[in-house]
Amino acid sequence: MATQPVDLFRVALISMPWSIFNRPSVQLGALKAWLDRDSTIQAHTFHPYLQVAKAIGTETYHHLAKNSWAGEALYSPLLFPGLRQQAARLFHESSKGRNNKELKGLDFDQTVQLLDHSLDQWLASLDLAGFHLIGFSICFNQMFASLTAAARIKKLHPALHIVAGGSGCVGRMGTSLLHNFPQLDYVISGEGEESLTQLCHCLRQNDAPEILPPQVMYRSRPFAESPCRGIADLNQLPTPDYSPYFQQMQATFPGQPFIPILPLEFSRGCWWNRCTFCNLNLQWQGYRWKQNDKMAAEVREQSRRHGCLDFTFTDNALPPKEADLFFLTMAAEPIDYNFFAEIRVITDGDKLAAYCRGGLSSVQVGIESLSTTLLARMEKGTTVMDNIAAMKQSRACHMQLNGNLITEFPGSTEKEVAETLHNLDFVLPFTPLAAASFFLGEGSPIGNDPQKFGISAVLQHPKNRRLFPQELLAGMEMLIKEYRGDRTLQHRLWRPVTLKIAQWQAFHTGRDIHGIPPLSYRDGGSFLIIRQEQINGPCLQHRLRGTSRAIYLYCQKIREHKDMARQFPSIPPKALHDFLADLTTKRILFQEGTLVLALAIPASTP
Repeated sequence: MATQPVDLFRVALISMPWSIFNRPSVQLGALKAWLDRDSTIQAHTFHPYLQVAKAIGTETYHHLAKNSWAGEALYSPLLFPGLRQQAARLFHESSKGRNNKELKGLDFDQTVQLLDHSLDQWLASLDLAGFHLIGFSICFNQMFASLTAAARIKKLHPALHIVAGGSGCVGRMGTSLLHNFPQLDYVISGEGEESLTQLCHCLRQNDAPEILPPQVMYRSRPFAESPCRGIADLNQLPTPDYSPYFQQMQATFPGQPFIPILPLEFSRGCWWNRCTFCNLNLQWQGYRWKQNDKMAAEVREQSRRHGCLDFTFTDNALPPKEADLFFLTMAAEPIDYNFFAEIRVITDGDKLAAYCRGGLSSVQVGIESLSTTLLARMEKGTTVMDNIAAMKQSRACHMQLNGNLITEFPGSTEKEVAETLHNLDFVLPFTPLAAASFFLGEGSPIGNDPQKFGISAVLQHPKNRRLFPQELLAGMEMLIKEYRGDRTLQHRLWRPVTLKIAQWQAFHTGRDIHGIPPLSYRDGGSFLIIRQEQINGPCLQHRLRGTSRAIYLYCQKIREHKDMARQFPSIPPKALHDFLADLTTKRILFQEGTLVLALAIPASTP
């Protein structure tokens, strides 16, 4: 006799540490809102990372969430007790360095015990028997916590179905999870809305799993050729439902000690999607985006619903035309919204200023390199001039720019390193970049064709070898990998760059006059006075009169030599060349090929 379908299929969606504690999970919010439109499915979302943040302290949690290896090492002994000593050594190694001073005094065993107790307490508070399916969102830094929780749920309720999805489950990575972790029954490769809905209906009606789309993997069908294409029109998506997060936050932290930052999703994928080192788009097929009025409506709705003004875009790159209109709309509203976004390089100061007026106060910009030939090999589609202009213009319009400079990129030449060192002198006045050693990511163009980039062998990352049993790790595909090639040479070549970036950072940290830009000018009408701070040396003053002043102001935007010749026809070509060369030697102007950019910004800029 066939089993009758379940009237109301109840799903529990879970986001484990080390999700950022002061923001809800965008994955859970989006999936809940989507599933709730189906009258036969009832979705509940849980954010146990809130309990963990309370147990270990929000400051400690914040720093662990930023340190992926240290955070994963703390959950490894709960999944593999025999590897506790190896995990402890990795934790302590990962906690070294001046950027991790908050973790140096953290007791490993005591913290593992707190995590263990917090997990058991949270599971005991759930009516697990009341659910038909448990889903885990596994993204960066959530692997060990999610697998540990899934194993404990499976032990308590062996018949309860468990599914995992997220960027850590795409393709071969998802296949290896199914092969090695029996606590998982299903893995979704790619976007979850439609695949998860179909899985729910399949389980609700007790259908054979063969009817499921190929992106839903299970043990007898453990491999998806590619992630599913997902939602074709993002404008059809409902507004993410973050209400459960706020209820759980208020229950965990009575009195609401912090006001959350809300995630927004303007687009999925990346409109550029060519960078050779990038694997951030594994779960996306094609670039899609919302219209600006849809995005603006979501912001208003979330702000009213939750009493929040701070938002962070989860996009890998904002859709340029729609973003222009969106920030124009936001600027016209009498509300002090504040946004963070990842963007590609924008050299147009007027556009950045318009974004800033619309509330975009902080950006992560894909700088990556200060060598044009290296940028070409990375297929960034930008030049050093573009990058320096973006750094300058963001500083000029009060926008905080965060960015990385990738070091030890395979195949880097001495000439490219020397070019980087030279160009670091010109960006001294701007917000320092962070040195980020190249890592080989699963699914990146380099990972898919390593020989093209001089990589002779791809291996498991040595830190993962400390966290997983060797016999299990041998059959796993991990997000971050190790490789053989010219790594020793690259480490030696890039060491001076790393040191120079540290000096750059120290210079900005130790400046006495934080309200005045390190390189600025004041306009006297017929002359300019340029003030230039140095790392080791006195503050310099430069005065430019008459035509010299006019040339410098004209170069506040990127200019071509030929355009300058037309703008100032009375100046002989050699005299113009020598003048620009002198300003370049003084590092108050940057030249690349036939392009020129003045680097000083108005002194009135805070």
